[in-house]
Amino acid sequence: MAGLNKLVASYEEALEGLTDNMTVMVGGFGLCGIPEGLIAQMVKSGAKGLTAISNNAGVDDFGLGLLLKSRQISTMIASYVGENATFEQQMLSGELNVILTPQGTLAEKIRAGGAGIPAFFTATGYGTPVAEGKETREIDGRHYVLEPALTADFALVRAWKADTMGNLVFRKTAANFNPMMATAGKITVVEAEHIVEPGELDPDHIHTPGIYVDRLIQGTFEKRIEQRTVKSK
Repeated sequence: MAGLNKLVASYEEALEGLTDNMTVMVGGFGLCGIPEGLIAQMVKSGAKGLTAISNNAGVDDFGLGLLLKSRQISTMIASYVGENATFEQQMLSGELNVILTPQGTLAEKIRAGGAGIPAFFTATGYGTPVAEGKETREIDGRHYVLEPALTADFALVRAWKADTMGNLVFRKTAANFNPMMATAGKITVVEAEHIVEPGELDPDHIHTPGIYVDRLIQGTFEKRIEQRTVKSK
């Protein structure tokens, strides 16, 4: 990007350089806080053999479920698969390589990657299949597993509000995997609900500084609800 203005005019420009066999981090939790337009553009791009890093894979017809349906994802690194029948079918058939990772460990692997920390020890998963093939160590009488950090070719992030310099504010549950993923991508692309001019964001309210952001696009969002529960009268 030339200068400090990170704003791009199209989704094609936002994902320029995305090719087959790349690793892509996708923010969100369930269907909350996912970069809907960027995911749709990934489908449109036709890029295949992707490794996707995300808490989960959306539902069958929305979110990353669209990329599973089009069979563009070959490996999924996630902590939860429960809402997606396509995910389950492809995993059980062996068509999709799935690396299930405890949710807190997944979050820390991404945070560590963004911080330049290559690996860390955690007690989570010791003595379970999660630890198979990994280095373990006893520290102060407790057993730990060495977990490698995660980075990606692209990090696709959803923000509530951004300025054109890429400073980001996240809202409520969307402030889950999005902030740490923004730091861990070689190219970080942000889809924002609201974009304002520099100086309009309160500096004390910025969650991710613009130094981490490469491209920014104005998004429009369906904001589908994954599990709708209403109170009976």
